[in-house]
Amino acid sequence: MKNAAEQQLATISESHHEYRVLLKELIVQALLRLKESSVLLRCRESDVDLVFNVLDDAKNEYIEKAGVEHVQIHVDNHKFLPPGPDSEGHGQFCSGGVVLASKDGRIVCENTLDARLGVVFKQKLPEIRRRLFGGSGA
Repeated sequence: MKNAAEQQLATISESHHEYRVLLKELIVQALLRLKESSVLLRCRESDVDLVFNVLDDAKNEYIEKAGVEHVQIHVDNHKFLPPGPDSEGHGQFCSGGVVLASKDGRIVCENTLDARLGVVFKQKLPEIRRRLFGGSGA
C-alpha cells in the first residue's frame, strides 16, 4: 500500500504547473513552522530552478500570513536532496519538496513529499490494521 503511494508521489513533479504551486505551498508551510528570520532551503538539484521561480511568491505569502517584515531564504546550491526514485526503486531518493533549517541548523522542517507520506501513513496505521486484520486495533 505504501509502495503504491510512493510510486504515485514520484510522478507529482512531472506536472510542472501543479508541482510549482505545491512547491510554493510547501515552502510557505515550512516557513510558518520554523518562524525564523533567516533559513537555509534544500531541494533536489532538478528543482532548483522551480524553487527560485516560486521563492518571491512564497516569501510574500509568508510575510503576509506571519505578519513579519522580512525573511531571508538561502537556497543551498552545494548540497541537494536525493534525486527522484530510479526505475528499480533502489537507493536513497526524494520524490520532491523541500527541507528548511534555521540558520544555526538546530531547527529543521522536512517538508518533502516522502516525509509527509510517512506522517500520514503512521497516523493511519491503526485504521489500516483494522481494515486488513479486523478487530479494534487495541
